Amino acid sequence: MAVVEVEHGASWIEIILNRPERRNALVPSMAAAVIKALEEAQRSDAISSILLRGADGCFCSGIDLKALQANEDPGSQDGKWHQAEIRALHLALYACNKPLVCVLEKYAINAGAALVFASDLVVAGESAFLQVGEVQQGADIPMNAAWLNLKSTEMVTARLALLGDRIGAQALLELGLLHEIVKDEDVGSTARAWAARMGSFPKGATTVITERLRGFRPRDPDQVFPMSTNNALMSASQVKG
Repeated sequence: MAVVEVEHGASWIEIILNRPERRNALVPSMAAAVIKALEEAQRSDAISSILLRGADGCFCSGIDLKALQANEDPGSQDGKWHQAEIRALHLALYACNKPLVCVLEKYAINAGAALVFASDLVVAGESAFLQVGEVQQGADIPMNAAWLNLKSTEMVTARLALLGDRIGAQALLELGLLHEIVKDEDVGSTARAWAARMGSFPKGATTVITERLRGFRPRDPDQVFPMSTNNALMSASQVKG
């Protein structure tokens, strides 16, 4: 089974994190597959937006700690964990010239939360929550901190990262971290309606706007995404609520 699947809509693609047995937890091979899908989408004039969602109605539970701590990734060529692919994914999201729409179902935890913040538009279900819980593990938050620095304020980042608790959809809306809350069963259809709307505009219009938005970001992504030397996740347990 592929760790990432791609489905095509009328004018968009859906990149699906496909490890439901692990609550769509991230492994490097998944990051590499998302990068490939992003690159292919950007080469197509027919695609006006990219949806990012998780399989089986759940977004992403973060880094797969079991695989990381065992130095395993069954999707990689040598079966080993290659951490650089995770950072490379964020560099690819940072540079993507198509608008990214996050389909936030159930939850996004730690590294999953960073994918939410990387998106341009976010729709969430009523019961969805987000958690930046690395503080519980003594771990760094390089990707979450980088995206929140771009998208929000230090006060908001401190609220999320220093308490490390679950933040529900309504609170996320009030913090300006998502755009709309709908019934849980309507999250996917709402995201597709947004994608269809963007697809109705003149060809290339969303790329023009997205490139304009990206143009205000620092040109050198190394200034944005710091390299972390914190190894706490190698012995950490899962975060709690």
